[in-house]
Amino acid sequence: MSKSIRVKGNASVANVSCGFDCIGYAISNPGDIITLTKKGTPGINISMSGLGSDSISCDPENNTGSKAIISLLEALKSDQGFNLHIEKGIPPGSGIGSSSASAAAAVFGANELLDNPLSLDELLIHGMAGEEVASGGIHADNIAPALFGGIILVRSYDPLDILNLPVPENLFSTAVLPEMTINTKDARQILPKDVPLSSAVEQAGNLAGFTLGLHKSDFDLLGRSMVDHFAEPHRAKLIPGYNKVRQSALDAGAIGCGISGSGPSVFALSDSLEKAEQIGNAMVNSFQNSGLNSKAYCSPIHRKPPEILD
Repeated sequence: MSKSIRVKGNASVANVSCGFDCIGYAISNPGDIITLTKKGTPGINISMSGLGSDSISCDPENNTGSKAIISLLEALKSDQGFNLHIEKGIPPGSGIGSSSASAAAAVFGANELLDNPLSLDELLIHGMAGEEVASGGIHADNIAPALFGGIILVRSYDPLDILNLPVPENLFSTAVLPEMTINTKDARQILPKDVPLSSAVEQAGNLAGFTLGLHKSDFDLLGRSMVDHFAEPHRAKLIPGYNKVRQSALDAGAIGCGISGSGPSVFALSDSLEKAEQIGNAMVNSFQNSGLNSKAYCSPIHRKPPEILD
């Protein structure tokens, strides 16, 4: 039985415009790498490195990776202790699932070292416990794709019902991360507690259209459905030049474009890797015109669970 493991947890895009708190997909890069080692005494010792690591708590109860492991150990009634090192490739406050990548990799790695007592489905609730540390609430639209891969629909939270949606072969993602951060809790606080009935009806139609578009590989339908009536109208003002960045993606051939999670990352979908890269260049240039440096990550939808590196 192994005593140590290295696991990569992938970034993810949440909301996807029309699916507030209920749709997300995984991307190949960037990612967090955790190294988890069994120790002879209970408890979790945490060390950090990488992007924004100095802003992340090493208190086991307030760290997304260790909190996910603690939840798992409590469920198993285990007092196994671990040394946990988190190498951050996804900066906190990026909008592409920084906390979820760490939580998914940590709980996946701990389960492996404990000889896989739980299935991926059973690990999800423990990953969500880790995610709660960062978001202040129970959400699965980042942690589910980070753990399962692919495009995920959270049909219900009570009871929890997670569905894998089909991924068209020629669907590609561009995620552009500007050099700024937005705190997830702050971004949630600016949202209205009530929405007009007409907006709710339109959003429901868009979500249904997006889901059907995936099933039919109908990219025109996907694009028509990628309109956010809930969060984007309020969060767009937090991202300098957002509307111009979005338009630059559409002008470069994007199927659709929107804010990833709470932002500031902006995502776009397209029908080829070449186009995804062209869209990324256009968005980076548009951010530059607003005074922000940024980096584009282009890839197919990532379809696999966290990767065991060694």
